Amino acid sequence: MPILTYLHVVVAARLAELRRDGERGDSPVPTAVIIMGLVFVATVVTGLALARARGWMDAIQAPANPQ
Repeated sequence: MPILTYLHVVVAARLAELRRDGERGDSPVPTAVIIMGLVFVATVVTGLALARARGWMDAIQAPANPQ
């Protein structure tokens, strides 16, 4: 039981310290949204480049079979 009391005091003290701090910067949510947007755009660009490269490679004729 004393460990639970200790943990309660530690958590309560940390929360009070966090509330006491003034400016803590931007929320991590907009940063995560921006990162997900960048990942989406990178995926689209990579997919388009892959499709274009595959089309270019398919347009190349096979070598003639010399007889």
